[in-house]
Amino acid sequence: MQHKERELTEPVLLSNPDGTLNPEAIGFARNPIITGNLAKNYMRKKRWNYWCVYGEDVLFSVTVSHLDYAASCFVYVFHYETQRFFEKTVTVPMGRNVRMGDEVLGNVSFTHPEMNIQMIHFKGKTHLLVTVPDFDGELLHADLHIGHPEGEESLNVVVPWNRSQYQFTAKHHLLPTEGFITIDDRRFRIGREESFAVLDFGRGIWPRKAAWNWAMASQRYGRRRIGLNFGGQWTDGTGMTENAVFVDGKMYKISEDVLFDYDPENYMKTWKIRTKFTDSVDLTFTPFFERTAATDAKLVRSDVHQMVGYFRGRIRLPDAGVNLHLVKLLGCSEEHRATW
Repeated sequence: MQHKERELTEPVLLSNPDGTLNPEAIGFARNPIITGNLAKNYMRKKRWNYWCVYGEDVLFSVTVSHLDYAASCFVYVFHYETQRFFEKTVTVPMGRNVRMGDEVLGNVSFTHPEMNIQMIHFKGKTHLLVTVPDFDGELLHADLHIGHPEGEESLNVVVPWNRSQYQFTAKHHLLPTEGFITIDDRRFRIGREESFAVLDFGRGIWPRKAAWNWAMASQRYGRRRIGLNFGGQWTDGTGMTENAVFVDGKMYKISEDVLFDYDPENYMKTWKIRTKFTDSVDLTFTPFFERTAATDAKLVRSDVHQMVGYFRGRIRLPDAGVNLHLVKLLGCSEEHRATW
């Protein structure tokens, strides 16, 4: 069963002045024309900008998140060959030291003695600067230039639970990235031809408890550039999905729920990811690394299992002329449970 998702083509504000959802914002857009403004809802607003960069040697990720009563910012690096992984998190009460706006491609900053993150958007590029003085006892510095190619499409979707609880998520894939990441005396070059970034931008009013799955990839595959974005649990019953496939800069929206079948007792077992009613998406995901991140504070509890692995299978969208056969596409799939 396909959802009747409305496509937005004109700029729109996410929220009304009283903090409720603007009904005109419900839908999806192929460009970031939705402004993620949030009002009222004291201590319930959630904002984040998450970047994941797939380099040739490393996976590099940076997040600035503001939960109203606290900001949690983290940086992690995963080296494919050695499987060396390290993650550094800094949490500050009431979101001090954080600056983030309402625009998907706006500027974001986090300034702290233990971590400095700058996301600066200018003339069609995002300049991502990260410095962590003590990253597993070493100095980390990243200087990356991320392109937003003109004319290429992205996924921007507003998901309504009700008038007072809702989420705007923007998933931007296949963003060419160049620069470098240094950790002490090791330097990882990020080359534009083979390295792609994914942006996960979120602005919303969330329920106290939430759970979601997210699977994604952004890679050069043969002669094509392919991006995957599938979500589960959190969008169920809303009439909207965050499911889409990107091929060479064009976004193909999948207006059908996607099911994630995996073993919560052993996340390293193979996952099955498929559309609920049709055979549009029929993938297996085989992990080779598990990132776990747990937070247990008084106001917030979070449990993340993010897997790095390979997608295999088929994606058929006959109406759009898409028929992809994937054998080994690098990406991630996760389960996240939050009380916040």
